[in-house]
Amino acid sequence: MKRNWSDDELQEFWSLSPDELDLLPPKSPARRLGFALQLKFLQIEGRFPEGRRDIPAIPVRFVAEQIGGHAKHISGYDIDGRTARRDRSLIREALKYHAANDNDSRRMLDWLVADILTRGPEPTRLDDLVIGWFKEQRVEVPAEASRQRFVRSALKNFEDGLCAGIASKLSDSAKELIDRLVSADSGEDTVAVVDNTRRAATLGEIKSDPRRPSLDTMFEEVAKLRTIDRLELPKDLLSDVAPRVIDQYRRRVATEPPSDLRLRVDSVRHAMLATFCWQRRREILDGLVELLIHTVHRIGASAEHRVEKEMFEDFRRVRGKTTVLFKLAEAAVDHPDGVVQEVLYPVVGEQTLRDLVKEFKSSGPLFRTVVHTVMRASYSNHYRRMLPLLLDALPFRSNNSAYRPIMDALALLQANRGKRFQFFAVSDNLPVDGVIKPKWQEIVIETAPNGDRRINRINYEICVLQSLRDALRSKEIWVEGADRFRNPDEDLPKDYAENRAEYYAALKLVDAPEPLIADLQRAMKEGLALLNKGMPSNPGVRVLQRGPHRLSVSPLDPQVEPPNLAAMKERILARWPATGLLDVLKEAELRIGFTAAFKTAASREALERTEIQRRLLLCLYGLGTNAGLKRVLAGDTAITYKELLYTRRRFIHKSALRDAIARVVNAIFAIRQVELWGEGTTACASDSKKFGAWDQNLMTEWHIRYGGRGVMIYWHVEKKSVCIHSQLKRCSSSEVAAMMEGVLRHCTDMTVEKNYVDTHGQSEVAFAFSHLLGFELLPRLKAINRQRLYLPESGAGSLYPALQPILTRPINWELISQQYDEMVKYATALRLGTADSESILRRFTRTNAQHPTYAALAELGRAVKTVFLCRYLHSEGLRREIHEGLNVVENWNSANGFIFYGKSGEVATNRLEDQEISVLALHLLQLSLVYVNTLMIQSVMKEPAWRQRLTTEDRRGLTPLFYVHVNPYGRFDLDMDARLPLDRAS
Repeated sequence: MKRNWSDDELQEFWSLSPDELDLLPPKSPARRLGFALQLKFLQIEGRFPEGRRDIPAIPVRFVAEQIGGHAKHISGYDIDGRTARRDRSLIREALKYHAANDNDSRRMLDWLVADILTRGPEPTRLDDLVIGWFKEQRVEVPAEASRQRFVRSALKNFEDGLCAGIASKLSDSAKELIDRLVSADSGEDTVAVVDNTRRAATLGEIKSDPRRPSLDTMFEEVAKLRTIDRLELPKDLLSDVAPRVIDQYRRRVATEPPSDLRLRVDSVRHAMLATFCWQRRREILDGLVELLIHTVHRIGASAEHRVEKEMFEDFRRVRGKTTVLFKLAEAAVDHPDGVVQEVLYPVVGEQTLRDLVKEFKSSGPLFRTVVHTVMRASYSNHYRRMLPLLLDALPFRSNNSAYRPIMDALALLQANRGKRFQFFAVSDNLPVDGVIKPKWQEIVIETAPNGDRRINRINYEICVLQSLRDALRSKEIWVEGADRFRNPDEDLPKDYAENRAEYYAALKLVDAPEPLIADLQRAMKEGLALLNKGMPSNPGVRVLQRGPHRLSVSPLDPQVEPPNLAAMKERILARWPATGLLDVLKEAELRIGFTAAFKTAASREALERTEIQRRLLLCLYGLGTNAGLKRVLAGDTAITYKELLYTRRRFIHKSALRDAIARVVNAIFAIRQVELWGEGTTACASDSKKFGAWDQNLMTEWHIRYGGRGVMIYWHVEKKSVCIHSQLKRCSSSEVAAMMEGVLRHCTDMTVEKNYVDTHGQSEVAFAFSHLLGFELLPRLKAINRQRLYLPESGAGSLYPALQPILTRPINWELISQQYDEMVKYATALRLGTADSESILRRFTRTNAQHPTYAALAELGRAVKTVFLCRYLHSEGLRREIHEGLNVVENWNSANGFIFYGKSGEVATNRLEDQEISVLALHLLQLSLVYVNTLMIQSVMKEPAWRQRLTTEDRRGLTPLFYVHVNPYGRFDLDMDARLPLDRAS
């Protein structure tokens, strides 16, 4: 039982009702107090206290006051004595409780197996669920050792039944092929090599992630897919298995060598490997789609780059084209019979005319023709080999009739495989509109010698692939059996129609669009009126009467420098000089116990938990600093690299790290002193940072702004430097999707009501979804001078004369009304997490502008954005608030390099899971620093010299994210018995 109780908690859990007061024996004060405490303890914990130390002092005082006694009377009550045992019998009879027996244990085991484990709960929650079951059944909760024995027994029974059920669905040939995957000679090819796509992949290759986009990588992924398809796994193999259970089996196979898998019981081995292959097939299909998208983009981008390089090698743009044209015209009119070399060259110059010709060629139809020629050569000589692979491996589907031409074109290419002809005739049977983009039609469609229109077959294939790429990116065309690129209808809640009222209530919306529209119209009118009225006296904002951009927003004045924060850091340095970063991580663990979130991927733990704790800390430190596991062993000879590697593979995974991060975040919130840090905040800022990374994978990309290959880490940081969520993203991925994912999935005690972002973290669709999901999106807009304000209704522009240059059309409320229910459905999908945010938002991009729900979301976003812009332009305080919030996340980014110092701060792995784990370990380590620094600051503030020293500016700039006193380098000595001197801050 916890030791500290708030007043509200005491009232809720430890208050005695009149009926309970009547139960108290009319004897000595000591017995009355002991009886009352045992009564409430049983109601709260489901068991009786095992000793006096089990009952915290605060509830003792609270209960004693209710019965008119004193807390000291408890010393006269022997909780192990005969009187206490008699009281327990009376309490059991009154509350209708009984001690657990064999029948209760069997019922609890059956309940765990049938109702709980099938849903794949977190392992750390199983004990709480067992305690809850016993309390609900009015059975005394057994001791922890007994409960753990029950859980282990239930897990074994569940897994035995699950494995037997999965194995029974497999054919004999599938079981034989699974055994061959883990056989000792599985490194050899198991089928004849017909070409480089027909070789069967080994288990090690199936486990591996795709390499960087290339034709060879595509061949390798298709080989993996074909090997799995040879198993002929039933489609309903895992239809009744929870995703978390599937992920657990996948992790077991991924971390176990084939030699260990061979030793398992047949049914368990077959079930585990079938589950692994079933899940890997979905991932491989996603990888193939990503490879297709990247490869088709590379064909076009490489062609453009090559043509531009050749054309612009000697090219310089011609300035003053109007003057040049005038001089040419004047010379031609004055000398109509003259020679060009004698008349025009002296006036303009031969080189200028050549530059004009080159400029036209580089930007006109001729440029596109040359690009397409280069693309055709590249595709026909190299990339064309991928087309049969894609048609065979990827079962494309579409729910949208507008994309029927692309599906027909794919069927046409499939039907003509192996046939040798060069041209397609333009006919009704050949899909053109919707397949060949308008800008390419002049180039692709040509006239034959006989006058008929025809299309070169290779040119047509290129156009089909380009259109397919765009459709896949917006999920209008999807792949059967894939995960992220699956049927977009599966991203939505399947029970939406049945539970529509509950979903609307969860979003705090009504099931009719009129109230939402009325509220927005009122907010727009109030915002526009306020901005219009205050514009003449607004010193930081001007509306210009001419020019392409009509808004001018002045930069904010710098704030006053906090006078005492530097001295505080010096004081902390003096008290805790050269504090080891490993000691910081250890101190956070000893106080919080976040390593309890890490459970083995195996069926049981063989090591003592203290030894696992020690190894986990070393692993997390090596991963979080990017120094690696071998480097952290420099100061510890009792642990070997092999042991650390075993711990890393079996215990450390993404879900456990996120759980540990949430525990540290919640612990920071719990220890904060309100008088120093202020009340709990509901605002956070989100932004990304680029990290260098190895590039033989699909995650690493070239960053167009920062240059170099790498990945992006997207952080969500609350106003006092506590990062509540982090994500590993591609450089080109949507920051809007990352922003929404962090707000909705951070899993901490914080409630996010405001989110500050920069320009890349906002869009009109983002404004719409944030409004429907109930939080404010507050961006700092880079192109603020280009923004326009929408009108709430037609003819309202005259009401705001000071804003005329930046006003635009009215909002189309009718469109919002028509698509209201669909918008709420997608918002519900985001809230429930039926798919990740990026998968859902793929449908709502400019390449899919014809989607009616996208059009409605964009219109709703324009209305919400207008309300925000009115507030943003009118209030300097809001602009400063957003800047301050984003400065906090920038400060978080600045500390990354200090902690993630190993290997020059580069993510030195090509495995996606390892990349994500490195980032999450960095997040956990940096949070541990924030936690310990919070304790240090609060300890310093207890000193008499510092109690009243902080000014308002100091409190504004106070942050626990600094590291002047921290030493991350040197020997890594982990002494679990040595503690930092922080007792006064406990």
